[in-house]
Amino acid sequence: MILRHTTKEVKERSALTVNPAKTCQPIGAMYAALGVHGCLPHSHGSQGCCSYHRSTLTRHYKEPVMASTSSFTEGSSVFGGQANLLQAIDNIFGIYDPDIIAVHSTCLSETIGDDLGQIVGKAKDDGKIPEGKHVVQASTPSYVGSHVTGYANMVEAFIKYFSFNTNEKIRQVNLLSGWVEPSDMREIKRITEMMNIKSVLFPDTSDVLDTPMTGKYQMYPKGGTTVDEIVSMGNSMKTVAMGEWCSKKAAIMLDNKCKVPFSLTDIPIGLSATDRFVQALSTAGKVSIPDSISEERGRLVDVITDMHQYLYGKRVALWGDPDTLLPLVEFLVDIDMKPVYIVSGTPGKAFEKRMAEVLGEKVPEAKFKNGPQADMFLMHQWIKEEPVDLLIGNTYGKYISRDEGIPFVRMGFPILDRIGHSYFPTVGYSGAIRILEKMLGVLMDRQDATAPEESFELVM
Repeated sequence: MILRHTTKEVKERSALTVNPAKTCQPIGAMYAALGVHGCLPHSHGSQGCCSYHRSTLTRHYKEPVMASTSSFTEGSSVFGGQANLLQAIDNIFGIYDPDIIAVHSTCLSETIGDDLGQIVGKAKDDGKIPEGKHVVQASTPSYVGSHVTGYANMVEAFIKYFSFNTNEKIRQVNLLSGWVEPSDMREIKRITEMMNIKSVLFPDTSDVLDTPMTGKYQMYPKGGTTVDEIVSMGNSMKTVAMGEWCSKKAAIMLDNKCKVPFSLTDIPIGLSATDRFVQALSTAGKVSIPDSISEERGRLVDVITDMHQYLYGKRVALWGDPDTLLPLVEFLVDIDMKPVYIVSGTPGKAFEKRMAEVLGEKVPEAKFKNGPQADMFLMHQWIKEEPVDLLIGNTYGKYISRDEGIPFVRMGFPILDRIGHSYFPTVGYSGAIRILEKMLGVLMDRQDATAPEESFELVM
C-alpha cells in the first residue's frame, strides 16, 4: 500500500524530485576521509547535518563513525562560522589528537559564503595547527551533485595537499579505489598482491569500517592510507583510477601536479570490467597476469555457464551510483540478462552516452536517466508500465519490492537493513560470483515459492 498512488503516466519534471536516488555531498566527503589513517572528518555546519551524515554511515557499516562539527547556531548562520571552525580546530587537536582534520562544508556554510581555505590559513597563522599535524579542506555543498561528488572532491583535496614529486620514481602503482566497500578495497589489494605489484590504495577503509571486536576501543583504527603513502603517490610510475565520477578528478590532479600518468578504468564489477582492470594493472605494473588470476576468471565463467538458464532474458531494474551501475549493467548484458530500467541521482553528461554504449543493440528497449529527476518515483512509474523480474539497488528499493512483489538484491549505498556488504566483496572475479549467487538466490527462491505442486523440484 505504501506506493499505491504512483501513476503509470510519466510526466516531464524540471524542478521536482521524489525519493531521490542519491544522498548529499558531505556523506561522501566523510567516507573518503575515513579512508585515511589517523584522520578525523569535520563537518563545517550545524550539529544536525553532522548527525545525519554520521548516522547514515553508521547504519550502513554497523560501525561507530567518528566526526566532529562546527556546531553552527543562529549567530554563526548569519555572521559566518569562522570563529566556530577556529575554536573547533583548537579543541580537536587538543582533545582528540588526530593526525589530520578533514574539513568539509555543508549547505549552510556554503550559502553564507564561508571560505574554508582562508579560515584554515588563519588557523595555521594563529598557531592552532600543531607541528606535524594537518588540516585538509574540501567544498561539498549538498545542493550540487551527490555523495559521489563529495567523495571525489575530498579525494582530490587530499591529493592536492599531500602528493609530492621528488623526481625519484618509485616502482609503485597508485590505485584510486572509487566508492566501494571495505571488503572491495581488501579484494583490490589482494588482486594487486597476486600480481606482485607494489601499490598504494587510496582511500582505503578496510580495517577502519570493518574492524574486529577486541574489547578495546580505538578511535583511530590501524587501517587507512597513511600520510607517507599519499605523499609517495607523487613518485609512482602510474595511477589506475577506478570510476570516472569518483576518481578522475584526483587522477588529473596527480598528473598535473606530479606528472604521474593515469589510466581510467571502471570499478572492476563483473567480467568485462574486471578484465580491463587486470589488464590495466598488468600494463601499469609491467607484469604478466598470473595463472591464479586466470583460474579465478575461469571459475566465474563456469558459474555463468552452469546457471545461464536461470538468468537468461530476466528483466532487471537498477539504481545507484554511476561508477557502480555502468560495469554492473555491462555484466548483466554479458550474461544475457536485460537491464531495462536504470536511474542515478548523480549528474554527469557522460552517463547516458556510456550507458547507451553498454546497452547497444542488445537491450534496445532499455530506459535510463541520471540527475535530479532520475529518482525512485520515476523508477516505480517505469515498473508499473511494464514489470521486471529483479531489482538491484540500495535499501530504498524495498518499498517497490514489497509493493510490486519483485525479488530484490541489495547493492550500493546505503544498505540499512542487511549485513554482509562490508565483509564480502562484489569486485573482481570472486566478487562477480557473489553477485551471481545473490541474484540466483532471490530468483530461485521466487521460483520455489510460486511453483505449482507438480513443478516443485528438489534439484534445480
